[in-house]
Amino acid sequence: RRSPPPAPMRAAFAALRTLARPVPLPNLAADIVVAVPRLVCGWLLTVEFGAPKFGLPWSDPDRGLRLFEVAYWFPADVAAFGGPFAVAPALLAWLGAFAEGVGGIAWLLGLQVRLFALIIAATMLVAILCQQWRNGLWNMLPAMGILWVALYTLVLGSGRLGLDALVARRTGNA
Repeated sequence: RRSPPPAPMRAAFAALRTLARPVPLPNLAADIVVAVPRLVCGWLLTVEFGAPKFGLPWSDPDRGLRLFEVAYWFPADVAAFGGPFAVAPALLAWLGAFAEGVGGIAWLLGLQVRLFALIIAATMLVAILCQQWRNGLWNMLPAMGILWVALYTLVLGSGRLGLDALVARRTGNA
């Protein structure tokens, strides 16, 4: 007989279950209104923003990126932000590219959207404040839009139109 996991591990699993449970919305129309921006931003994150700097199956083969490899130029861009970004630019570049590439996939699938919303929100804040701020508001708009979607997704979850809802129903966590 196996012993139960330690209390901190049980608490961590309980937190993940809570994060995965979407907030029930009043009707299907509300679920669609919540899902469409999440799906559009998920597509943009993984195809337009993530794939050029992170090796994904649909990354342009001319870039020569292996699966989950970061583009050679991205750590230098991150280091140029200065401060804490200059300490571990390769790690932070990988985390940012992962947030965009894999987080976009998670949003498209509606899987662990709250967890990825938190990660994506942090990534978009860095993009806004460290990369695009000096280029003006117009250049900040894509990151600001994705940040807005990340914030309400963090609160609402995937709604009924995502794998989180299916998993919650199957596990009795709905």
